[in-house]
Amino acid sequence: MDERETLTWETYGVAVRELAQQVADADFVPDVVLGIARGGLIPAGSIAYALDCKNLFTMTVEFYTGVGTTLEVPTMLPPFLDASELDDARVLIVDDVADSGKTLEMVVDFCRDHVAEARTAVIYEKPRSVVRGDFVWKHTDRWINFPWSTLPAITDRSGVRDA
Repeated sequence: MDERETLTWETYGVAVRELAQQVADADFVPDVVLGIARGGLIPAGSIAYALDCKNLFTMTVEFYTGVGTTLEVPTMLPPFLDASELDDARVLIVDDVADSGKTLEMVVDFCRDHVAEARTAVIYEKPRSVVRGDFVWKHTDRWINFPWSTLPAITDRSGVRDA
């Protein structure tokens, strides 16, 4: 796990613009951009701006507890999204990375019976992901240093870095 992919703020700007362009080129016009917290919040907001979509929802899912360590299964945390708010909407589900893909899979399953259509967008996708993103900026098999989570927290509540 020594080799890491590093995403800088500058490259991040390029990545989310290119992801948004993929969405636009596919003629997918989302009614809602749904960001998976925490890592997907920043990309979701950026992509929502790029696609001029003002409906931005979030779901908090806990899975990673550290570098390469996870809970047994992803767990949704409150406040919980009322799925009926997604009824008949075209939803773009955004996360920073599809590593195992289990978090993304959980959110897609949550949306499945409510939305008119759901598609996924991730900055990075790893080969072992159980979900293949509809829109992916880059494929990697390395751990990723994201610009928003590389530095240690100012207030350390969890004692865990990179999670």
